[in-house]
Amino acid sequence: MKAAPAQEMTFPGEPPRHVWVSRASIRDELTLLLNEHADIELEIGSGKGLFIFRAAQLHTQSYFIGLEIATKFARFAQARLEKNQVRNAQVFCADAMQVLRDEIPSDRLKSVHCYFPDPWWKKRHKKRRVLSEMTLTHIERVLRMGAEFHFWTDVLDYFEETLEIIGRLDNLSPPRFVAEVPAQSDLDYRTHFERRARLQGLPVYRAVFLKND
Repeated sequence: MKAAPAQEMTFPGEPPRHVWVSRASIRDELTLLLNEHADIELEIGSGKGLFIFRAAQLHTQSYFIGLEIATKFARFAQARLEKNQVRNAQVFCADAMQVLRDEIPSDRLKSVHCYFPDPWWKKRHKKRRVLSEMTLTHIERVLRMGAEFHFWTDVLDYFEETLEIIGRLDNLSPPRFVAEVPAQSDLDYRTHFERRARLQGLPVYRAVFLKND
C-alpha cells in the first residue's frame, strides 16, 4: 500500500513576503531593528508563532523578534503576522545560538522568551538542547539590567537542568515560579505545546529570571 503524500503546511493567508534566511540578510535587518526600537523582546524557537502573534498585539510598546530554525514554521509564523498586519514583530529563520552569539549586543534586550524547546529525549542527543550553558550565558549577556528571561517547559528534566545552569551564572536571579492561569479561549496559551500539555492534564513548569547586579 502506497503511503499518502506528505501535506504541505497551509499558510494563514498569503505566503509571507519576507522571511530572512541568509546570515547576511539577518545581520542587516537585525541591525536596523536594534537601531530603530528601544524595547526589543526576543523569542527563541517561535514554532508556528502563537506567542509572538498574541504578545505583539498585547504589548504594542515592544518590538518582538522571533527566531525559528525550521523554515516551514518560520514562514507560517511570519505569514500570520502579515495577514493580521502585526507591525511590531518579525520572525527570522535562524539558529538562535548564532544570533545571540554574533548579532545581539550586550545589555540590549528588554526580555528573552523560550517556551517548550525541543527536549531531545535521548541521552546522546541532549547536547543539542538549545538552552545549553553557552546559550544561557549569552542570554544573560544580552539582557539589560532589570530585564527578564522567561522559560516554560513540560519536561521536568529539562527544567531542572536549566535551573541548575542558571544557578551558576552571576547575574540572573533565582527563579520566580509562574502560576497557571485558566485559559479564556482556545488561543489563550503561550504556545500550541502548552495547550496540548494542559488539555492532556500534564504539568507545565514555568519560571522567570531577572537580570540584576
